[in-house]
Amino acid sequence: MPAVALLGARQVGKTTLALQIAKTSRKPSVYLDLERDSDLARLSDLEAYLDTCHNKLLIIDEVQHKPEIFRALRSTIDSRIRDGERTNQFLILGSTSRDLLRQSSETLAGRIQFLELNPFSILEIYESNSDKFDIRKLWLRGGFPGSHQADNENNSWDWRGAFIASYVERDIPQMGIQVSSTAMRNFWSMLAWENTQQINHSRLGASLGVSYHTIKNYIDILSSAFMVRKLSPWSGNIRKRLVKSPKMYLRDSGLAHRFLRISEYDDLLGHPMIGPSWEAFVIENILRELSDKWHYSYYRTKAQAEIDLILEGPRGKVLAVEVKHSTAPRISRGFHLACEDIGATEKYVIYSGSERYPIGNNVEVIGILDFLRLIRQSA
Repeated sequence: MPAVALLGARQVGKTTLALQIAKTSRKPSVYLDLERDSDLARLSDLEAYLDTCHNKLLIIDEVQHKPEIFRALRSTIDSRIRDGERTNQFLILGSTSRDLLRQSSETLAGRIQFLELNPFSILEIYESNSDKFDIRKLWLRGGFPGSHQADNENNSWDWRGAFIASYVERDIPQMGIQVSSTAMRNFWSMLAWENTQQINHSRLGASLGVSYHTIKNYIDILSSAFMVRKLSPWSGNIRKRLVKSPKMYLRDSGLAHRFLRISEYDDLLGHPMIGPSWEAFVIENILRELSDKWHYSYYRTKAQAEIDLILEGPRGKVLAVEVKHSTAPRISRGFHLACEDIGATEKYVIYSGSERYPIGNNVEVIGILDFLRLIRQSA
């Protein structure tokens, strides 16, 4: 593609990756960080500056600070395509998805590919060094490089605290969003206690003393910055009363644990939020492995028949996934009934162990590492 947009949360490693790509590019490269006034000033005459970067890979970091650049990119790309230059022209980095997608989807349609860079995943850490793989460390600290690679638990804890403070005090105002840092911090902390639950905007609003619409706006802010994921309910056509509210997950377990004040693994094991924390951690890692050929959702009826995650993929596959932290997981009758409702072709219980074995009624217990490998093979 003429342009590639690499999106992801702050401090996830977008700039590091982009500069590594620049080293391997066959073209010379130019790097601009639009949080620096000096680099932003270079783009005061956009078209003239883009002309000076002909036959170069131009890397533009934090592009959300100058969204009008997309209009200029379109004419420049089209001009270069007419001259026979089609690929490796622009690498665009952004820390907020909502504005970036809105500005570029119309102006650069057919000329740009969007990719998302996530914090470290289970498979990434395992494949980088399987001999020293420790899922407990990744779960406790989360996947942000600064937190996961810290020298010790205290430094990891401090990094996450500084990240949260910077986000609510600096990053949100830079987006042009007027929300007090205290209100956003309190809301984010509340979401950590609501992890994996259905979103009830009115109840959350009542707890914080704000309106339904304000809560919805707060969630949209955190979603657009890759902090929160919403999981939609299954929408198949059956004659049962389905719960229709989306569920909400904090995407990084380390940040969730910082809000829950869980600083050590032993504290996590005895914490009342261990089950939701494990469920969010597992589901986020699964969703990162899926291609866009898959559709994901959850299932719950008013009678409490429930499936934590439904994966509908190629060749008619319908995977029903239940997540349990217990090393001896049990599933309810409601799970079996829900599997019949959705026409599940495969049924799994993902637990904290590593063995793989059947437990009857075509349900298989499986560890998260084996399940991720299975999904990667099917993707």
